[in-house]
Amino acid sequence: MGTTVAAPKPDSIEKITVYNILFIIGLCHLLNDALQAVIPAMFPILERSMGLTFTQLGLISFTLNMVSSVMQPVVGLYTDKKPIPYALPLGLTSSMLGMFFLAFAPSFETILLCVFFIGLGSAVFHPEGSRVAYMAAGNRRGLAQSIYQVGGNSGQALAPLMTALVLAKLGQGGAAWFTIFGGVAVALLFYIARWYSSRLVMYTPKKRKAERQMNVESKKAIKGALLIIIFLIFARSWYISAISNFYAFYTIQNYEASISESQSYIFLFLLMGAVGTFLGGPLADRFGKRNVILFSMLGTVPFSLSLPYVSPLLAYVFLALIGLVLMSSFSVTVVYAQELVPGKIGTMSGLTVGLAFGMGAIGGVALGFFIDKIGLNPTIISVGFLPILGFLTFLLPKDERIQEWYK
Repeated sequence: MGTTVAAPKPDSIEKITVYNILFIIGLCHLLNDALQAVIPAMFPILERSMGLTFTQLGLISFTLNMVSSVMQPVVGLYTDKKPIPYALPLGLTSSMLGMFFLAFAPSFETILLCVFFIGLGSAVFHPEGSRVAYMAAGNRRGLAQSIYQVGGNSGQALAPLMTALVLAKLGQGGAAWFTIFGGVAVALLFYIARWYSSRLVMYTPKKRKAERQMNVESKKAIKGALLIIIFLIFARSWYISAISNFYAFYTIQNYEASISESQSYIFLFLLMGAVGTFLGGPLADRFGKRNVILFSMLGTVPFSLSLPYVSPLLAYVFLALIGLVLMSSFSVTVVYAQELVPGKIGTMSGLTVGLAFGMGAIGGVALGFFIDKIGLNPTIISVGFLPILGFLTFLLPKDERIQEWYK
């Protein structure tokens, strides 16, 4: 007489960390964000070849980031109610096509249109990608979100390097080569979408339970915490926008760096930001999410204030430390918000990550305007004060208190 092996219960499966899915979705995040990060990395090339002003460059950044930031919470809110696994490869297809046509865009207006489609693809990818990371996390939510987010930050770090190696030599037309990234991501996301579809049934009951619990808790405290998170994301995103979009011009003006050399500063900043993002998740699992957010903001202050006054060589060191410390809270902020409002995984991911893009978009326009009006150096000096807003973290509820709310 044969024996029957019982299938694992959904609860036990949810506690298992599915590393292969996490690494694949992290790789897709790398490819997606590499496409998006090519845009600001192209700014010195577009400024020279098309004679664009800093304000126009800011508007390109605004279009890219605002489309993705506005759409991300909308996509997250909708897919929390009705998940769409195959939206992932469809979104990357939009980004891939936008990048291809960007390579041949003849005017500023055409560039904005291409950037719109790249931003749209990113808006679809991020909340659904974060949901996949949450579903594959098991008991390691901080680590899982770090693996997912470090993929995105690594993709951003690659863009300046690709600019130095490809775009600086081939010009705007070299952007067509990056559509290969999009094609690889689309293929991988079809695999992810199949796994995603098979896991959906396990998460619906848990989501409904979390929503019932949320209705009996203090909405005032939750709203206050979310408002503080918004201010923290504002400070972090504006500073990152200043470095990513305009610090290359600072090195060209003050250090007499070439375009390729200027990109090496941005590459190091973003690369160490990716390292910080990866380390932040495990540190949050060990020491608490609120503590990591606090350290990442206030620990950046001495370096951000000193950066405009250091030598070219020391600037590399300071940028590396700023990226490492400041970005350690990127994935942690997402997980903190998801636990603050359980059952709204896509919405909270769309809000936090989308808000970061949106703040970066507004920052790109505002900083470009300030540079045109008051100069590059005063603007870089001023943004160094933004991480001081990290003191607001003291007002956030501790991790233990959030857990008590939903027991």
